[in-house]
Amino acid sequence: MQIHTLKPAKGAVKANVKRKGRGQGSGKGGTSTKGHKGQQSDSGYNMRRGHEGGQMPLQRRLAKFGFTNLFRKEFHGINLHTLQRLVDEKKISSFDIETYIANGLVSKTKRVKILGSGELKSKVDVKAHAFSASAKSAIEAKGGKTEIVKA
Repeated sequence: MQIHTLKPAKGAVKANVKRKGRGQGSGKGGTSTKGHKGQQSDSGYNMRRGHEGGQMPLQRRLAKFGFTNLFRKEFHGINLHTLQRLVDEKKISSFDIETYIANGLVSKTKRVKILGSGELKSKVDVKAHAFSASAKSAIEAKGGKTEIVKA
């Protein structure tokens, strides 16, 4: 390596960039390509997102639709095949909220709903905030119990 062969890293130098506001001789002096007067010519000008210069903004022109229920209860779903995997790997026969948290399936603040995807081969007792109909019937078909826990 020799000093005359050194180059900046690729992408570090932008080629042919005209620097604004560096005098008339630069070709970008005077008003620094901002024109004369007006809001956009000011130093420190920053237009907020969605501003359309007094025209009614797009988000206010479009029709509103839908509904957001403020009292909606969200559940974190756990499938039967996940419960069966825990039975096989960790020999767990009864599941409650603390078991789900300890095994990293949900966080402390989430509500749990047991869903019916997968197959359950073992008898298990399951406690959760909600059950799908297919999950409940699959658990009870194997002789297990389902119990709804209040949140």
